[in-house]
Amino acid sequence: MMSLGRATKIAVILILLAFSLTISNFIVPQANVSKAQDEDGQGFTVGNIRDDYEVYLSEYKNAPRPQESINISATDFIDANPTVEVVTGLGNTPAKAVKTGEEGYIEWDVNIETAGLYNIKIEYYPIQGRGSSIERELWINGRLPFFGASHLTFSRIWADEGDVKQDNRGNDIRPSQIEAPRWQWSYLWDYMGYYNEPYYFYFKAGKNTVRLVSVKEPMAIKSITIEQAPKSLPYEQIAAAYEQQGYKNYEGKPIKIQGEDAYLKSDPTLYPLNDRASPTTEPYDPSKIRLNTIGGYRWNLPGQWIMWEIDVPEDGLYRLAFKVRQNMVRGSFSNRRLLIDEKVPFDEAGDLKFEYKNDWVMYELTKNAQPCLFYLTKGKHEVKLEVTLGDLAEIIRTIESSLYQLNEAYRKIIMVTTPTPDPYRDYQLDLQIPDVIKELDKQGNIIDEMAQQLIAYTGQRGSQSAILYRLSYQLKDMARRPDRIPRMLNDFKTNIGSLGTWILSAREQPLEIDYIWLGSPTKQLPEVGTSLGQKALHETRALIASFTEDYNSVGNVYGGEALKVWIQTGRDQAQVLKQIIDDTFTPQTGVPVNLELVQPGTLLPAVVANIGPDVALQLGISDPVNFATRHAAIDLTQFDEFDEVAKRFHDSALVPYEFNDGVFALPETQSFPMLFYRTDILDELNLQVPQTWQNVFNILPVIQKNHMDFGIPISTTQTPGAGMTSFTMFLYQMGGKLYKEDGIATALDEEEAIEAFKMWTELYVNYKFPVQYDFANRFRIGEMPIGIADYQTYNFLSVFAPEIRGLWDFAPVPGTEKLDGSIDRSVPSGGTAAMMVRGVKDKNAAWEFLKWWTSTETQERFGREMESLLGAAGRYPTANIEALEKLPWPVKDYKNLMAQWQWVKGNPEVPGGYFTPRHLDNAFREVIYSGEDPRETILDYVRVINDEITNKRIEFGLPTLEDLKDKTGR
Repeated sequence: MMSLGRATKIAVILILLAFSLTISNFIVPQANVSKAQDEDGQGFTVGNIRDDYEVYLSEYKNAPRPQESINISATDFIDANPTVEVVTGLGNTPAKAVKTGEEGYIEWDVNIETAGLYNIKIEYYPIQGRGSSIERELWINGRLPFFGASHLTFSRIWADEGDVKQDNRGNDIRPSQIEAPRWQWSYLWDYMGYYNEPYYFYFKAGKNTVRLVSVKEPMAIKSITIEQAPKSLPYEQIAAAYEQQGYKNYEGKPIKIQGEDAYLKSDPTLYPLNDRASPTTEPYDPSKIRLNTIGGYRWNLPGQWIMWEIDVPEDGLYRLAFKVRQNMVRGSFSNRRLLIDEKVPFDEAGDLKFEYKNDWVMYELTKNAQPCLFYLTKGKHEVKLEVTLGDLAEIIRTIESSLYQLNEAYRKIIMVTTPTPDPYRDYQLDLQIPDVIKELDKQGNIIDEMAQQLIAYTGQRGSQSAILYRLSYQLKDMARRPDRIPRMLNDFKTNIGSLGTWILSAREQPLEIDYIWLGSPTKQLPEVGTSLGQKALHETRALIASFTEDYNSVGNVYGGEALKVWIQTGRDQAQVLKQIIDDTFTPQTGVPVNLELVQPGTLLPAVVANIGPDVALQLGISDPVNFATRHAAIDLTQFDEFDEVAKRFHDSALVPYEFNDGVFALPETQSFPMLFYRTDILDELNLQVPQTWQNVFNILPVIQKNHMDFGIPISTTQTPGAGMTSFTMFLYQMGGKLYKEDGIATALDEEEAIEAFKMWTELYVNYKFPVQYDFANRFRIGEMPIGIADYQTYNFLSVFAPEIRGLWDFAPVPGTEKLDGSIDRSVPSGGTAAMMVRGVKDKNAAWEFLKWWTSTETQERFGREMESLLGAAGRYPTANIEALEKLPWPVKDYKNLMAQWQWVKGNPEVPGGYFTPRHLDNAFREVIYSGEDPRETILDYVRVINDEITNKRIEFGLPTLEDLKDKTGR
């Protein structure tokens, strides 16, 4: 028996060891940094990349801003990799230019006489690519000067494809957006719009090098100019110049340009819109779709612009006004920069503010209560309105910088307290992390000051300033009483999330335009208000129309033997598809198509009642086999060219639609998991992106020691089916399968499946992976710096997490290392399908439609059109391999997707298979929450799953496992 003295000594040692481990848990990594490496391994290094441009300017605050202008011909480059092409004739100009691709770099020498800060202007031509904005990095003398220089954006130019047409019911059809490239100049600006002037770059005297590194999309470059961007004069000086020049007022008839007749635009989302809310909108119809406005909530991000071409009848001074509606940003303004012929005519025109009004108003720029006039010469002129943040830019920029610091502070706090601290424990945070406590107080004061500036900007206290004041008060309270931080931590996290949402909403600057008015300074502006009588008549006519118009059908409606197609998604998707059908499919095949928008769940009752469609689109992944077992779907392998059509997809995309040696649908979309990770946090923790699950287990102690998590999703009410995705990832990597031959029984009783289930559950039992979490939010805030999620999460983060742009990436998931050293990265997939329905009148016509719909050309156009409608958040996960290549993915990200896609496997769908994910989740919960044995638990549920599969196979007249045993004697 151990002596009491020895036991006491051991206890003391264990206590000291536990204390040392606890102290090690409190070790806080160095402040997060972002490094852009140059050729010598050096680059900018700052504590907060959101402040780094201001830090950069402060370093050169005494540097002059010389007035010299240095022009570099693009063809005089000194280095390029890969080799670039020198071309002529682009944009109908004979000048030489250099074509730069999606990857690589090009570099020039430039001699500067006077050292100082300069703006940079590039003359470029947007070569046809994937349809997204062009992105480049700028390096000067082998260094990336600041973070913003790694995200320089050059807009493409878009236009309507022809005039607005009408369908056979009298509704306007939205024109497709096509590229209309031309040569244009662009200064280098902050891509977020946080600065109201172009970037300044420091050049030393003598020889300098300028390098452009391709990030996304190709473009041609004609020249680079290093100079000072011109400054606009105030209107008073411009007006005095008018008088001095003796300019006369225009006295002719007013000129009206409809907003929807835009000449060019920076974004394909800026297409004509339909407004039926007001009877004063031009043109107006209470029941039909009339494309009569442009802009709205789609025209809301800094840098987006719309341009109109105006034919001016004579030289003179004109009054310029816009009929606008800004009814989306309550308590604030929408900001625009006005340019005429690509120049801001005077200083005030660079900062137009459109205040909140619920109805249409006429807006014009005034000075001292008098309209500002514009001198225009006879002929065509271009009027451009560009979204800016105006005076809000500094406020948002400062708040985003604070958000970055607060995320950092939160991570450092949870490294000590964990995300769920004991509210009654004193963690001595003022001793453990004193710098963080000081930072909380500092940021509280900054946010308080920004709240005051916001009130001064808007002229009122509102919900936007209330969010800032609430967080400011909390930060000061936390700094004043650090012992209360554990009790306030959850509210602190919530308020940080609210601040991120505040930034997103504050950046939005929507504005809708009905028309532009150009007229005599002596004429009155049009009256655009809506009277009570007009409103009453409008509502009455609209009510009557609701009984006579068919709003379920989309586009042209045909009688006779038209192909009937149902789609279950939104009206935007249906309208895009119908337009493509009428543009290409019907003219090419002569087959008329009636497309109807229906609610999910209506298809099966309709088929049973023999009133269903010929083709159904956007079906869930389990629907085709469910219909096939009921003889309600058509086997597509009977058609010619099926094998050729199937080559458009990975084999995995067809697996869920196979049944009894047939294929009962074609895949439309296919998505799969990827590994998302925060580059800044992994760098901070000195961790590499894991390639195998052993690598994951190796980095877990570091991640968890700092009270962060690795995310692998399981099924919840918000993420149904996620558990099946995670489990089958391990199952396939271990060489297992879900079902035995022909789906006659589950294969979850095989050794590979049992081992996969054990490994899956061990992640949550032994390694304490979180069971419930919001990946996007925890990823943004840094609590979960690495995790597995569907690749479409990329779209969400790109749009809704701008504060971490450049701080995250994605890669193929960790895999299982095989005996030969190879890594198996198998993952399952999800998706939607297109199916030919029982009772189809013309099978050949329906087959032609399915071939057309899943073709590369159609899928590419549909994907681009959807992104035009919804922005990057609506990027379409097409199952067509060639079509995905043509969608606007950056090259690096596309290569990552391709690397993972080759490992994707499809989950077979079988009768009764719906029991598999259900009881897999049940088995998981019994192991996790009740401590049951994984092997025994999954084997218990195998019997339940097999019973349901057998029952369903008996119901549908299919051989069962018992039949197989009787036949084989086993």
